Amino acid sequence: MLEKLENVIKIPSKINNKLILKVVPGHFATNHSHINYYLDMTRLKVGQREAYQAASTMAKEYQYSTPIDTIICMDGCYMIGAFLASKLTEAGVISMNVHQSIYVIEPEFNPSGQMIFRDNIQPMVNGKNTLLLLASATTGKTIAQSLECIEYYGGIIQGISAIFSATDQIEGHTVKSIFHTDDLPDYQSFSQHHCPFCEAGHKIDAIVNSYGYSKF
Repeated sequence: MLEKLENVIKIPSKINNKLILKVVPGHFATNHSHINYYLDMTRLKVGQREAYQAASTMAKEYQYSTPIDTIICMDGCYMIGAFLASKLTEAGVISMNVHQSIYVIEPEFNPSGQMIFRDNIQPMVNGKNTLLLLASATTGKTIAQSLECIEYYGGIIQGISAIFSATDQIEGHTVKSIFHTDDLPDYQSFSQHHCPFCEAGHKIDAIVNSYGYSKF
């Protein structure tokens, strides 16, 4: 449980006060960087009510003019992706798929860490209008890798949505998020090799990723 970490702060979304982001200050290590806050998005991703509210908020960005055929989910955002597909369909978003049904998929990672789509999934990407859905966008490396993969398989990037983002644009694409660094002004991300916490001798509190955290 998150309560095992100290000093939990609850931040309501400025655009939907039914959504709460739990954050914990400290020294945390991710795959790409060290950060001074752990962002807990568990309930937002797997709670039925929270995921529905997140999807409803995200859908407003695309429901008027953006065609979406496929939602590509990262970071375990499948439930949000399913609700988002439903909300976009209800809003009349155009889908070029034969059955007028938006696909909700996720890539696979091979042993070398490369993102791939299997042969049976590739037709849901190739030539399709895609929306990339992530839990967080901090350094931008995951998004850049995802965009490269989608474009390699012939996907057309129509949008990027995240629960939390520390950046507004990646490679010319706007990142639309529910929470932003404006909600957490002192949020910082550091290179693993140039981390002021490490240089000051502060131990890492936990290793964190899209699945959660592991305390030391």
